[in-house]
Amino acid sequence: MSDKTEKLALVTGASRGLGAALAEGLAARGYHVLAVARTVGALEELDDRIRVAGGSATLAPMDVGEAPAMQQLAQAVQDRWGGLDFWAHCAVHAAPLSPVPHIDGKDWSKSMLINVEAVRGMIALLEPSLRARSGTAMFFDDNRAGQKFFGAYGATKAAQIALARSWQAETRTIAPRVVIAEPAPMPTAVRARFFPGEDRAGLANCRDEAERILAATL
Repeated sequence: MSDKTEKLALVTGASRGLGAALAEGLAARGYHVLAVARTVGALEELDDRIRVAGGSATLAPMDVGEAPAMQQLAQAVQDRWGGLDFWAHCAVHAAPLSPVPHIDGKDWSKSMLINVEAVRGMIALLEPSLRARSGTAMFFDDNRAGQKFFGAYGATKAAQIALARSWQAETRTIAPRVVIAEPAPMPTAVRARFFPGEDRAGLANCRDEAERILAATL
């Protein structure tokens, strides 16, 4: 099988949590996984797990907030694979909880960059490759908008999902298919930052959630 005939799945934010679990689940389903994250060590561990299970991956240690890197990524997808079958966007900036009047300006700017502007840019860059293979783009809702102390995260995550819903409405009868999933609460690093004293025993396992989401989508 050549690069241009194998099924390709891109996972942005693939180093841990739901992103890593989705990458492993996609590899197990025969996709070659293009795994994007900033943490090289975690990506290498992911690659090891995928290969031990008989799958394949290409690692791309990049920051989704750096537009030139995302342009390079999109060009590589088109040049090497000729299209994209599946994109799961799991990267997020979780700003510290704060009363609205005390939101740090740098945290706000980074939240806007990673959670909104970078997503807009990636949609524009990846849409031709997704359309070429009638692919699927997946986003993950975490509705914190309007909750106390979630001003930065809640507002920017809501903006991201609003953007995705508009794209979904625009492509309802054409490619690509846009899916917005709502994962159950999981014991991720992001959740631990928001709820440090929480009893995590009752939270959903990331791999179980990834399997549930993929089974309902693919």
